[in-house]
Amino acid sequence: MSEFRIHHDVNELLSLLHVRGGDGAEGYIDLLQKHRTPYVTTTVSAHSAKVKLAEFSKTPEDFLRKYEELKSKNVRNLDPLVYLLSKLCEDKETLQFLQQNAKERSESSANTTSTTTTSYSLPQTSTKMSMQELDELRKKLGNVTASSNPAEVTRKMLRDKHNKKNPTQPNPVFPNWVYDRPALIGDFITSPTPQGEPAVPVGTLPLGTQEQALVEDLLFVLIGVDGRDITAQPVLGRQNRSFIVDPTLDMSVKELVNRILPVASYYSTITRFIEEKSSFEYGQVNHALTAAMRTLMKEYLILVTQLEHLQRQGLLSLQKLWFYIQPTMRTMEILSSIASSVDKGECMGGSTLSLLHDRTFNYTGDSQAQELCLYLTKAASVPYFEILEKWIYRGIIKDPYSEFMVEEHELQKEKIQEDYNDKYWDQRYTIVQHRIPSFLQKMADKILSTGKYLNVVRECGRDVTCPDAKEVLYTLKERAYVEQIEKAYNYASKVLLDFLMEEKELVSRLRSIKHYFLMDKGDFFVHFMDLTEEEMKKPVDDIVPPRLEALLELALRMSTANTDPFKDDLKIDLMPHDVITQLLRVLAIETKQEKAIINADPPDVALSGLEAFSFDYIVKWPLSLIINRKALTRYQMLFRHMFYCKHVERLLCNVWISNKDFRQYSLHSAKWFATAFALRQRMLNFVQNIQYYMMFEVMEPTWHVMENNLKMASNIDDVLCHHTSFLDNCLKDCMLTNPELLRIFSKLMSVCVMFTNCMQVFPRLHKTRDNEVTFLADHADSLQTDASFEATISKFDSNFSMLLLDLLDKLSIYSTNDCEHSMISIIYRLDFNGFYTERLERMAIERSQKAAA
Repeated sequence: MSEFRIHHDVNELLSLLHVRGGDGAEGYIDLLQKHRTPYVTTTVSAHSAKVKLAEFSKTPEDFLRKYEELKSKNVRNLDPLVYLLSKLCEDKETLQFLQQNAKERSESSANTTSTTTTSYSLPQTSTKMSMQELDELRKKLGNVTASSNPAEVTRKMLRDKHNKKNPTQPNPVFPNWVYDRPALIGDFITSPTPQGEPAVPVGTLPLGTQEQALVEDLLFVLIGVDGRDITAQPVLGRQNRSFIVDPTLDMSVKELVNRILPVASYYSTITRFIEEKSSFEYGQVNHALTAAMRTLMKEYLILVTQLEHLQRQGLLSLQKLWFYIQPTMRTMEILSSIASSVDKGECMGGSTLSLLHDRTFNYTGDSQAQELCLYLTKAASVPYFEILEKWIYRGIIKDPYSEFMVEEHELQKEKIQEDYNDKYWDQRYTIVQHRIPSFLQKMADKILSTGKYLNVVRECGRDVTCPDAKEVLYTLKERAYVEQIEKAYNYASKVLLDFLMEEKELVSRLRSIKHYFLMDKGDFFVHFMDLTEEEMKKPVDDIVPPRLEALLELALRMSTANTDPFKDDLKIDLMPHDVITQLLRVLAIETKQEKAIINADPPDVALSGLEAFSFDYIVKWPLSLIINRKALTRYQMLFRHMFYCKHVERLLCNVWISNKDFRQYSLHSAKWFATAFALRQRMLNFVQNIQYYMMFEVMEPTWHVMENNLKMASNIDDVLCHHTSFLDNCLKDCMLTNPELLRIFSKLMSVCVMFTNCMQVFPRLHKTRDNEVTFLADHADSLQTDASFEATISKFDSNFSMLLLDLLDKLSIYSTNDCEHSMISIIYRLDFNGFYTERLERMAIERSQKAAA
């Protein structure tokens, strides 16, 4: 079970049980993944669990009846479920909670039912019905009439389902006369009017005459024709056929007749099954199964013909008939049982094969029964394995009746670059659990991957066929077809991996993306930021994108990035939100804050070009499987985060340059000047250390790990996993997945930017001392004197120190509690001389005292 499936199931269970608080779904998921073990179903464990549940149940007979009914329908995972329920019965605390929960849910549903009533309105007899109402009434009457024939309803439902999924390839349909002529079926024709009484009751005849009359009747009944003294009862739905025997018969004759009649009942069940499942709607596997059964039924009819020949020669007594029919009785019983199980379980495709496979194994002690089931399973599996061969050897699905375990969905590969939520690789081909034959359950994921790999290569215009292609045949020794699937999987993995790595140069593409999105090319960025500095200061609505594209082209051509063969795929993208808003919106998905953040009013201040700026990258099929929109969005978030840090660093460096000009205005003698100079240096040290940590302690080592993993990858799923893991680790270690750290970091950056703006105003302020200058900021309203300058700088200093301490404190908590050891290096870098250590220790003591209280 995948991590996403576990996450979904845990959330569903918590919502059903109305569980609130605690560690939430994530806590339970971690526990499940750490402690889960494979459950191996055994006959002994399943039987003991069933007995335990029956003893615990208030109505054991109903429980056992329901269990046997589900077992006959071949319900998947029935025994593991019963085992789990038996374990729950042993846990008194869990039982008490479930009982209380069930009581609360029943009360709430009762309240809901009492408050919501459903009313049906019929047109008054005095008013005329409209045409629409008349059509609706006709449809309802048609449905009621059709429900009298369950087989026709099932066929129609299957046909409609198929035609809805494949409107261009509707199922063929038998003509109506096939179903309207009951004599063609070969089963008993039950007339509504009872037959007349025989002239002489058979019980009044001599015993020898009775026996001869009954032998003749039985030969008719065994092939689905009513006799004179033995008549078939009408059947309703999936009932077994029963018979009425003349009550005046001698008891000895009647006893022998009743022993033979089950064979006629089996014949009736098998004949009806063959006739029904031969319809196009039931799929190729059921067609193959009914064809194999029809072959066996021909042999059965040959036996009845031989018995009739003996009867005409006067050599067949009732005892001889019972003797000759006994070997066939076991075969007919097994065929009838299989037919009933397939019918009850409404099995098609893989579920039919699972049922046959399980029956074959269940008859391990009975060689003849096992041989019979093995013959049926081999015959039924032929069309399924033909679909399987085309899938694993060529990457093609030809499944006209929706029986194969892999289902194809209509998705366009072009959307991978457009839609963030488009999951082409995961959703174009998916596994349908109930269609997987039980003997292929372990190989299902490899079967899916094999065809997907070949299909990707075929989508690129290259025809591929596995050189080790051999016919896959069903056998009780699983290793035979497992080896074939393994060979096909290895070939498909190698073909696609070589195609992407060598022909499409995947690693070179990733390196190209790293140059720009992870700021690998330093000279390119310095040149680009110098060229676009004035343009980026404008509001995003005033920026002309073609101008930015031209400046990007110029920066690329005039830097070391010019050697990159894929540089032309780099594009400009102006985003609607700043990076912090974008990250918080992503992190709020499936949380309580999601609606509040999405519905929040947009800020009054328009975004600047710097805040909205990002790169985009053009990736074509099939590389877009790896570098899809989701991966590019992650790259963009990392880039925007670092780009903004680089922008703040440039602003602080510009303050240092302007400080050199301050000397001519005697500002260095002012008290606040030294404080401002020291604060600027602390801010610059913070920003540069954060950048160094992200680029050289997170991204570079993680990139090298990914690059080495890609060299050892054996298939495209490994490549996807390593690439996604690289991006996730980068986002996590750069503090972009923690909303609390992200908010503190955002405030620190804002303080740095406001400080630089303030420092740029000071020289102009001293030049125009006589003019009134208004400076709007969170820290000062108007700056007129050196005292106000000093107060403003002091406020900046206190705010920055408080936020930085808060960040360091939170980092120490996460690095200790969540084992995020990589974040410890940030603390050491920012607190390299122990300046904040004492205050951090004091905060930790206060926190522990609050927790103890």
